[in-house]
Amino acid sequence: MSRTQNVTKADYYEILGVARNATDQELKAAYRKLALQHHPDRNDGDRESEERFKECSEAYQVLSDPQKRAAYDRFGHAGLGGAGFEGNPFGAQDLGDIFGDLFGEMFNMGGGQRRGASRVQKGHDVRHDLTIEFEEAIFGREATINIHRREACPDCRGTGAATGRGPSTCPHCQGRGQVRYQQGFFSIARTCSACGGAGTVITDPCRACRGEGRVERQHEIVVNIPAGVEDGTRIRYQGEGDAGRFGGPAGDLYVVLRVRPHKFFERDGNDLHCVIPVSFPQAALGTEITLSTLDGDTKLKIPEGTQSGQTFRIRGKGVPHLNAYGRGDLLAQVVVRTPTKLTKAQRDLLRELSHTVTVENTPTSRSILDKVKEMFS
Repeated sequence: MSRTQNVTKADYYEILGVARNATDQELKAAYRKLALQHHPDRNDGDRESEERFKECSEAYQVLSDPQKRAAYDRFGHAGLGGAGFEGNPFGAQDLGDIFGDLFGEMFNMGGGQRRGASRVQKGHDVRHDLTIEFEEAIFGREATINIHRREACPDCRGTGAATGRGPSTCPHCQGRGQVRYQQGFFSIARTCSACGGAGTVITDPCRACRGEGRVERQHEIVVNIPAGVEDGTRIRYQGEGDAGRFGGPAGDLYVVLRVRPHKFFERDGNDLHCVIPVSFPQAALGTEITLSTLDGDTKLKIPEGTQSGQTFRIRGKGVPHLNAYGRGDLLAQVVVRTPTKLTKAQRDLLRELSHTVTVENTPTSRSILDKVKEMFS
């Protein structure tokens, strides 16, 4: 004796999570979200997700059809007359729109034949590290460098094919650039692996470049180093990199500057710093010294009573502003150098001086309150 099993089907609106008066766009958006979430390709082997995908596909198939929706709204599932899921719940045009984010351009929904994609490729950028002297970074210069880059093959003129022979139609994809196969009710197209999507292949490659279309050559270029560059500065020369393939644009050349340190000067932005040793008599009595700068010798006046560590600013003797007018300053810090070896006469003079010049050898640190007062004074 057979027994009839009554199965209660879920409400289509509840399956999609929309109101009964939902618009076509709201239905499509709801279905699209659920289909992307539960599609079998994203949930391999998950039976629950597969069933949910079938449910939401069936619900969208009915509710997206005006006649079926009207019958369902009036009579429920009984109004469909046994019509259920028929495979593809949407037209070919809707499929690309709904699954666009999931599969990108894997689906070819227009029905037309896609010919081979362009093989045009931009050339790679080339980097060249150039070491320059400290003075060259300050004042600038021109430098001639030799770089290795890929250039269009002169024998085949960049085609990659032997002279007089052009590319042939790819036998794997018949020139379409794509290989199509069926997965369920989806028609999926993927880039042809044999021709890389170009639709053509080189059957008789150029001997000079072995079908590459480019050969590596040494190239000489004059680099203009502007005044004021810093260590790590990159100078870009557009189109001086590797040649593109199949008519593509060339890449760029980036010259990266490495600046050697200086013996005496250190750079801080556009200012230069140096340390000048002076003797105790010079600091105490004052003097005028000759200071060597990157621009040549200049006079620096050391006033009477100069303390060790005091800094003097010489304006306009620093680094030129990059691509602008003006220069930074040179800051010279004076350090009083104490002699380590004295003659007897010098010792006697210093002892005599020590009786006339006294300094209280007590700590000079100030309280925190004094420092706070100084900050706000």
